[in-house]
Amino acid sequence: MTQRGIAGPVCNLKVVTLLVALSSELPFLGAGVQLRENGYNGLLIAINPQVPENQNLISNIKEMITEASFYLFNATKRRVFFRDIKILIPATWKANNYSKVKQESYEKANVIVTDWHGAHGDDPYTLQYRGCGKEGKYIHFTPNFLLNDNLTAGYGSRGRVFVHEWAHLRWGVFDEYNNDKPFYINGRNQIKVTRCSSDITGIFVCEKGPCPQENCIISKLFKEGCTFIYNSTQNATASIMFMQSLSSVVEFCNASTHNQEAPNLQNRMCSLRSAWDVITDSADFHHSFPMNGTELPPPPTFSLVQAGDKVVCLVLDVSSKMAEADRLLQLQQAAEFYLMQIVEIHTFVGITSFDSKGEIRAQLHQINSNDDRKLLVSYLPTTVSAKTEVSICSGLKKGFEVVEKLNGKAYGTVMILVTSGDDKLIGNCLPTVLSSGSTIHSIALGSSAAPNLEELSRLTGGLKFFVPDISNSNSMIDAFSRISSGTGDIFQQRIQLESTCENVKPYHQLKNTVTVDNTVGNDTIFLVTWQTSGPPEIMLFDPDGRKYYTNNFITNLTFRTASLWIPGTAKPGHWTYTLNNTHHSLQALKVAVTSRASNSAAPPATVEAFVERDSLHFPQPVMIYANVRRGFYPILNATVTATVEPETGDPVTLRLLDDGAGNIQMNAPRKSVGRNEEEQKWGFSRVSSGGSFSVLGVPAGPHPDVFPPCKIIDLEAVNVEEELTLSWTAPGEDFDQGQATSYEIRMSKSLENIQDDFNNAILVNTSKRNPQQAGIREIFTFSPQISTNGPEHQTNGETHESHRIYVAIRAMDRNSLKSAISNIAQASLFTPPNSDPVPARDYLILKGVLTAMGLIGIICLIIVVTHHTLNRKKRADKKENGTKLL
Repeated sequence: MTQRGIAGPVCNLKVVTLLVALSSELPFLGAGVQLRENGYNGLLIAINPQVPENQNLISNIKEMITEASFYLFNATKRRVFFRDIKILIPATWKANNYSKVKQESYEKANVIVTDWHGAHGDDPYTLQYRGCGKEGKYIHFTPNFLLNDNLTAGYGSRGRVFVHEWAHLRWGVFDEYNNDKPFYINGRNQIKVTRCSSDITGIFVCEKGPCPQENCIISKLFKEGCTFIYNSTQNATASIMFMQSLSSVVEFCNASTHNQEAPNLQNRMCSLRSAWDVITDSADFHHSFPMNGTELPPPPTFSLVQAGDKVVCLVLDVSSKMAEADRLLQLQQAAEFYLMQIVEIHTFVGITSFDSKGEIRAQLHQINSNDDRKLLVSYLPTTVSAKTEVSICSGLKKGFEVVEKLNGKAYGTVMILVTSGDDKLIGNCLPTVLSSGSTIHSIALGSSAAPNLEELSRLTGGLKFFVPDISNSNSMIDAFSRISSGTGDIFQQRIQLESTCENVKPYHQLKNTVTVDNTVGNDTIFLVTWQTSGPPEIMLFDPDGRKYYTNNFITNLTFRTASLWIPGTAKPGHWTYTLNNTHHSLQALKVAVTSRASNSAAPPATVEAFVERDSLHFPQPVMIYANVRRGFYPILNATVTATVEPETGDPVTLRLLDDGAGNIQMNAPRKSVGRNEEEQKWGFSRVSSGGSFSVLGVPAGPHPDVFPPCKIIDLEAVNVEEELTLSWTAPGEDFDQGQATSYEIRMSKSLENIQDDFNNAILVNTSKRNPQQAGIREIFTFSPQISTNGPEHQTNGETHESHRIYVAIRAMDRNSLKSAISNIAQASLFTPPNSDPVPARDYLILKGVLTAMGLIGIICLIIVVTHHTLNRKKRADKKENGTKLL
């Protein structure tokens, strides 16, 4: 955990899906994988518990990685290979010859093996959301892809496919094909195939057989049914990011082979840089050198690990500081909620507490019934001690003592550490924690919590949360709700549908509606908590109008909670609740609703929230992401709200929009998940806590404007006759907040000029173009001949003539702060000699997701609603991709 206090504010992030109306109204890879002496260690491949047991799956994974290691070694010029791999076997598999997990879990995996839960094939893909040169989140393979050898005819060998995906994941490069635009017009007005390198050969085929390429053009459009068939025998050695299935392809496109004109995602996202240029600029290549000699590296070694019994220990602070700001009450309410509702059945749970010393409150007890849950709740602390000192190490030591009684070691166990105290000696037990094999989730209460507390979570792969000392916050309950078993089995985990908190005046009410969609509804729980005195007057109405009252809820007056369990499957639709404060004083009333999947064959909608970096220095922006999906399919048009709770001050609420702006793009996007009639009628609601982050070095008082407009990364250009039309998403005054002051658009006939010397490229007259509010789509049309004011400056002093034009843009705010230069858009100035123009296909069709950057007080945020970045492989045997293999 980073320093707080004078260093700057620490915030708690919650990303909340309040309502999805299905209409127009909705730790990274490097933490586990390390490169040492040219070999990658710690790569984790996890098989989902829903995958049936099959030993061939393990064998094929091993063969894939082994082949990939040698292929990667040669493709990177003897630079890197895979040395040490761990395969996480589901606990549901019966074979018992596996080692026990330490801190590995499905949620931490770099590669996951699971079904799509839909009829959309077996395309491997990598979830990329951070832009060029940035690591992705994970690689996804289906079991069928790994078991069905017939698929290699289209994708190529599995080892080659893995290297393609690894380049996405590790180095942040993108696909060099484009299913939406298989052809384009080059700078010499020739029809070309979107490929890299251009040395890959083949023939054009029209409806009746082979044909000249110009026959693929009719009336401003590429002819229906026109494809390009690649020759089965090639001499081209690049590129792996285009078509790794070709036997001759053994390397990435470099500066000499890269096709900068091809309208693919690599050019779009990486400003026309080659994949090899991006890869060699990575940290991996900066810290390693090619291996000497001619020998190949050793084959990878594999460890098979499997989770055993699920074991959790609550390690709870009971020092006198827990008496401040109702911290103990919040802990009691959240811990009861966790024990009664969240923790999964058959889990072993123990409880310890600590002040300056540790104490065991409950030995491990397995949850097999509701009575087991109630028994564990009875061991929660009810009072605080008189001691102000805290010894977190003492509490953890007792926790390890509890969990080790089951199997002799703490491997694979989970500690939930809750504290408000400052313990400067916490580093003393760090070696013990790291060697224990346990995962530490930390919840810090208030500003006085130990500054290095979160380091325990980071180093063990745990989650970390911050709970501010404000009465109208549900952060503690939301934090406990986020902590799951980590098995990846979404059908067994609780899903939070609602989190509401409000300070209600005497004789006033809190009224709201929560949507229960038909993908959830089993084991639905409504939880109500209050701050003082007795419970509020509760009224709950189901979609059919059935009423539930306070006396229908199970009440715990000690912890000030009331809960209602809905038997069977809750009725889909809108559930309306009303809480009446019948007391003479202000009441902090809170509501949380959780449920489970209603159908094991249909995954429920989920939202995942996370930050890119949890500690930054002012004025660096914090990157905040939300992934809204059902199974692995994106859900579009969701109404998504992010609530940021600072250490001091009021929470800030922001709307997240998937309008296509920002630093995330879809690779060969799948259609969004289908919506049935009930979902279209009601939508759905979800809640997810995104953990905590800190911003250091924030000035105490007013500070000058240091935030420029955000970079435009979705600039598109299309020419119609003698005019060029540009479109992009408007940035803001400060990143994506507000309204920029002006645009600077420059163009060039030379790609190198606009890349390396933007300031001396031809300036386009934009005096009549005022920027719109951030997030609005801008469209600007001009004539390239009219806007030029003289011959363009060339590095060789000559006037350069070309049929291709390159355009870039940047925005300025009222203090003349300039954004970074946008992506470079390109278009043909003239039409092909034997055809009409092709404006409808002369630009890359992009389907993106939102990046929203915002200045909140003194905290700069970037909010993103992301759908899957689907790095769909070029299927050589699919006609719809516009290419075939001959």
